[in-house]
Amino acid sequence: MTPEPSDSVHFASARDGTRLFWRDAGAGDPPIVLSDGIGCAGFIWKRLFPALAGGRRVLHWNYRGHGRSERPRDPDRISLLDCVDDLFRVLDDAGIDRAVLAGHSMGVQVSLEAHRRDRSRVAALALVCGSYGRPLDTFHGNDLLARAFPYARRLVDRFPGAARFTFEKLVPTELLFQYGRYLEVNRRLVRRQDLLPYLADLSQIDPVLFVKLLATASVHDASDHLPQVDVPTLVVAGEHDTFTPMWLSLHMHACIPGSELLVLPGGTHVGPLERPELLAERMERFLRERLGGARAAC
Repeated sequence: MTPEPSDSVHFASARDGTRLFWRDAGAGDPPIVLSDGIGCAGFIWKRLFPALAGGRRVLHWNYRGHGRSERPRDPDRISLLDCVDDLFRVLDDAGIDRAVLAGHSMGVQVSLEAHRRDRSRVAALALVCGSYGRPLDTFHGNDLLARAFPYARRLVDRFPGAARFTFEKLVPTELLFQYGRYLEVNRRLVRRQDLLPYLADLSQIDPVLFVKLLATASVHDASDHLPQVDVPTLVVAGEHDTFTPMWLSLHMHACIPGSELLVLPGGTHVGPLERPELLAERMERFLRERLGGARAAC
């Protein structure tokens, strides 16, 4: 997502020295920190970021190897847990002691693991259109992708040049755009200019790093931690989400004590783009009721 002129742009330093991009806007504590899904660099927050920044400080960052963040300087450090560690480094760089962690897709797993690691730094959670673990097992409601992934990973590892060519040349094409528009999103609610940045960002990611990160996310499971979540939590589901079927969100809601649930009517995996006004209003009300009004930062 291209920063707006009013955004403040920064780079944090990860434990291995990798430069991590982050930007923020607005004022008020506790701030909201937005974490993406794998392969994404902010397109999903395009409409939500400015809406939330009108009432409190909002920060968005890029995973290592994504968007404006560097490729990992240590190529072996490209796991979901490395993303959690990077999130805390970004919080430190931004001077944030406690934040509302809002995650989309894999960002849900990152947010839950951040709470598991250090709950003192988490004021609340907003878990948007994501799974608590093993997302390939439930993609499109079956485990076909989980069974196919090991073969795809071996191909990428064996033929990295061909994989990079595929990402760079075939991902940002009209064919893939039309596939997503007609089969994965609500085309009545998503504009062409909303999806094209996602394909452009994905095409620039090193596929070797992509499959390494996806491999760690595919075996991660925070289901045992759900009953231990002790902060206000809003679970958000897309009514017609095929990537992370709605029953996963319903299960999270049932397992997290005192959590609240929002189902986005007609929403898919890109629900924040399809129903941004509804989601922004619900998040603002949730935070106001559960945390109190935003306090201006000193």
